[in-house]
Amino acid sequence: MEAAPLFAEILLILGGGIVAGTLFKRIGLGTVLGYLFAGILIGPVLQLIEHGQEEILHLGELGVVFLLFIIGLELKLSRLWALRRQIFGLGLAQVAVTGAVLTGAMMLATSWQAATVIGFGLALSSTAFALQVLEERGELATRFGQSAFAVLLFQDLAIVPLLAVLPLLSPAGEASVAVHAPVSPLWSVGALLALIVVGRYVLNPLFRILAQSGAREVMIGAALFVVLASALLMGLAGFSMAMGAFIAGVLLAESSYRHELEANIDPFRGLLLGLFFIAVGLSLDLSVIAANWWIVLLGTPVLMLVKAAVLYPLCRLFGESHTAALRVALVLPQGGEFAFVLFSAASGAAILPAELGSLLVAVVTLSMALTPLTDYLGRRFSVEEEGLEAPEEDFAGAGSDILMIGFSRFGQIAAQVLLSSGLGLTILDSSPERIRNAARFGFRIYYGSGLRLEVLEAAGIRRAKIVAVCTNTPETTTRIVDLIRAEFPDVRLFVRSYDRNHTLALRERGVAFEIRETLESALSFGGATLEALGFDHSQAAAVVGDVRTRDAERILLQQARTAGTGSSVLAPTRVTPEPLPEPRPPGSKARTARTQDAAPAPAGARSKPEPEPVR
Repeated sequence: MEAAPLFAEILLILGGGIVAGTLFKRIGLGTVLGYLFAGILIGPVLQLIEHGQEEILHLGELGVVFLLFIIGLELKLSRLWALRRQIFGLGLAQVAVTGAVLTGAMMLATSWQAATVIGFGLALSSTAFALQVLEERGELATRFGQSAFAVLLFQDLAIVPLLAVLPLLSPAGEASVAVHAPVSPLWSVGALLALIVVGRYVLNPLFRILAQSGAREVMIGAALFVVLASALLMGLAGFSMAMGAFIAGVLLAESSYRHELEANIDPFRGLLLGLFFIAVGLSLDLSVIAANWWIVLLGTPVLMLVKAAVLYPLCRLFGESHTAALRVALVLPQGGEFAFVLFSAASGAAILPAELGSLLVAVVTLSMALTPLTDYLGRRFSVEEEGLEAPEEDFAGAGSDILMIGFSRFGQIAAQVLLSSGLGLTILDSSPERIRNAARFGFRIYYGSGLRLEVLEAAGIRRAKIVAVCTNTPETTTRIVDLIRAEFPDVRLFVRSYDRNHTLALRERGVAFEIRETLESALSFGGATLEALGFDHSQAAAVVGDVRTRDAERILLQQARTAGTGSSVLAPTRVTPEPLPEPRPPGSKARTARTQDAAPAPAGARSKPEPEPVR
């Protein structure tokens, strides 16, 4: 029964993470802070986990590795190359300037060697926390999200030289930190080239063979193997393991098995990231905080203010808007998980006293816990002042049997039907806020306007069997229909119509199907009202069906009358509103006989601006 304590600890961690993650998500604070709170409560507060915190933290760091792999899958080499200015410009400037400022401040209290390690260690931000926050809100594809990601990517690269320089700073000499000695440049370059060659020429044929076997567990095992093997190779080559997984993901971004890999890895990513955040809470030393509480409480906000104050002007210098610069500054002010690695190595090399190392870990951990708060402040101020940043147009993975343009209320309901049937659906929308909101529920929506030919091409319109136009305004809808009719005449168009005039305009353009947005809901509403007044269901259905049939016949008459007149939604009074049944005086008995259609209006006659009874 020696395994019983370990088994009980695993249950405690899982249970605590489930309860705290759910609770904090429900109250709007995010799962990250929930996992951190669970770790603090289970470990330092209740002391239910007595050992193994460091091992749990190392296991949880695999979540960061899997996260970077999935992010790599979403990035093509062309997009990564497009970010080179932010990565090697803004990222380098952030690490250099923030590290120099913090080093200068720490030299007032400690040696220059220790100050250098502390300054540049605290300059690094948390990849796990920042990316998790951005992913939860669907903001990773926004302009500021890409800039934040570029900074984090360079910071992952920066840990390599920072570890390599420790022997030069150690008073005990290189022997005390031999484990951190720089790896041979030839070995590093060779490992990187080997990973690129294998990723580009071997992995695709390998996954094709595995997919043909039909064994899902084999594909899952292969996905895990690729991530861990690439991470290990880069780790042995002197890079961070997360960087290796990211490179592997980028190399597989063009693969036809990209979505399968992402689906297989994502559950492990979420579970291990949660474990990482819980482990950070477990490793918090409350005795150090209790003995030096004023340093932690003062040092944490000072650290975050300094990092934000450096990041904001740097982002502006590199061409970001006020909103993007503010969001980046307030999503990356925390310390990072790589600081734990650097401070631990520095303590082993006698550069930092052990007590100071523990205090720094407490500051970094508390700054991580405050990240959701700073991110909230960034969203609050930026939205109020300048509105939401538009996401970048990225159509990686787009293209399916159905292309839906517009994802407002009408499109959302229609999409539920289509997705529930198991059909593939590509959704295109131009509202950044709508895209972010939908991303929280797992929808994959591409940012772009249906009025642009190149956007339609990138969204896979040539592959689509049906294009569903579900945009809000009739003018926009008609312009989209005209564009698709002119450029892609063979595409079948299913269109959301605004009213009767819009329906006639769309029919003249030869759409395969159109429906007025309020027709069916109004008919259902009327039927329900009849049942509430004593009609049985069959009677109410008969009345509703009769109205539906007569309305369809009326549309056909009006369509024949207006054919060839150049129907346009810009001429809303072209069709005269005509009631289907004859109006009756109040108190008269209901008629069950079908009323004849009114005679057509004289040619050229204009209607009065009265509301149309049946739209």
